[in-house]
Amino acid sequence: MKYIRLQRSEQSEATIADIVKRPTKDAVDLTVTVSAILKDVREHGDKAVMEYERKFDKAELRELHVTEEEFEIAEQLVSNDLKTSLQQAHDNIARFHEAQRFNGIDVETATGVHCWQRSVAIERVGLYIPGGTAPLFSTVLMLATPAVIAGCKEIVLCTPPSKDGSVHPAILMAARIAGVNKVFKTGGVQAIAAMAYGTESVPQVSKIFGPGNQYVQCAKQLVSVSGVAIDMPAGPSEVAVVADDTAYPSLVAADLLSQAEHGADSQVLLVTTSETLFNNIGAELDKQLAALPRQAIATDALENSRIVLVDDLSFALEIINRYAPEHLILEIAEPHDFAQRVINAGSIFIGHLTPESAGDYASGTNHTLPTNGYATAYSGVNLDAFCRKITYQELSAEGIRSIGRTVELMADAEQLYAHKNAMTLRLKLCQ
Repeated sequence: MKYIRLQRSEQSEATIADIVKRPTKDAVDLTVTVSAILKDVREHGDKAVMEYERKFDKAELRELHVTEEEFEIAEQLVSNDLKTSLQQAHDNIARFHEAQRFNGIDVETATGVHCWQRSVAIERVGLYIPGGTAPLFSTVLMLATPAVIAGCKEIVLCTPPSKDGSVHPAILMAARIAGVNKVFKTGGVQAIAAMAYGTESVPQVSKIFGPGNQYVQCAKQLVSVSGVAIDMPAGPSEVAVVADDTAYPSLVAADLLSQAEHGADSQVLLVTTSETLFNNIGAELDKQLAALPRQAIATDALENSRIVLVDDLSFALEIINRYAPEHLILEIAEPHDFAQRVINAGSIFIGHLTPESAGDYASGTNHTLPTNGYATAYSGVNLDAFCRKITYQELSAEGIRSIGRTVELMADAEQLYAHKNAMTLRLKLCQ
C-alpha cells in the first residue's frame, strides 16, 4: 500500500499519473499466450478445450455440457436461505432492467419523411462466469437476467469446473432461477474461444459478456476482431473510495477490502480529505485483514493500491475523473452533489450506508462494469447491451418532394451518381 500526501501544484501531474496507473502484465507475453490457446481451440474444438481444462483447472472431463441431473443435484445442495436470497436478488435485478425497455418514437423529420427505431434482441449470446478462487454465481444473475428480459433466443453460459468436474451448485441454481439451462464446464481463454468460434459441444455466439482476469480480457479483445462482439474490456476488479471527516474508518476499510479480496491483481484507491483517516486507515485495514479467509489474496492486491490525502474534495474529484473507477463509493457529508460532477465511473455508491457489495449482489443495478479506465468510454452492462437498434425510414410522395433535391445535390457533390439517380427517378414519379 502506498500512502501519498498530494497538494495541487505544477509538480502534482506526475504523481496523479502514478496514482491512476493500473497493475498490468506484459502485453506482448499475454497476447502470445492467449493467441496460441485461441488458435488451438478454433482448430481442435472440444478436444482442445478439455485438454486446457485438464491443464489449468485440473479437471478430467468426458463432456462439457452440464446435464439435467447435475442441475437437479445442485438444487438439492443449495440451502433454502441461499435460494431465497438468489430469488430476491434476481427479482430486484429484473425490476431494474425491465424498466430499461426501449420505446421507439416515430419522428417526422421533414414533411412526408418518417424515421423510427426498433429494439431487437441478439439471438445468441455467451455469458462467461468466473470461477477460479471464487464462484461468482451473482454474475449469472447479472448477465442472464437482462438477456432473458431482452428476449435472446439462446443463452450459452461457460464457467470453470472444480477439480472433480462439477460446477459450483450455486452457479447452477442461479442459472436455473434466471432461466438458463445451457451451461458448459470450461473457463479462462478456452471458454472465450469456444463461444467465439463454436465447438462440437459449445454453440458459437454473436456476443460475449462477462468479467475475468487479464487473460480473459485479452481473449475477448482478440476474438472481437474476428466477428464476435464483446460487452466491454472487463479485467481485474477495482474500487475507489472518496472519504472526508464524516466517514467511518471501519466502513472505509471494509469497502476497500471487499475489492481487494477479489484477486491479487485487483486494485483499491482511497482519496480522502481527512488527515485522521489517512493516518489511521492502515491500522483498521490490518485489523480487518487478519480476520479474512482470503487474507493472502487481499494482501497482494493492497500492494497495488494507494491511499491519497488531498486538501479538498474538488481535487479529489479531479483525481477520480482521471482514474475512471469501475466502482466509486462516496463516504462524504454531501455525496449527491459530488456524484453529479463525476463524469467517469462504472457505478456510484452514494453515502455511508451504501456499500459496493449492495450493487454486487442485490440492489438491482448491474455489477458487470468497465475496468482499467474504460469507464471513460464504456457503460456497464444494461438491457440495451443485449439488443440491437434497427432504424427504419419511409418516404411518401411528399417526402420525396421534401428532401429529394437535397439528396440529389449531396450525391452529385460526392460523385456518387447512382445514388443521385435513385432519387432523381423517384422525383420524376412524384412530380
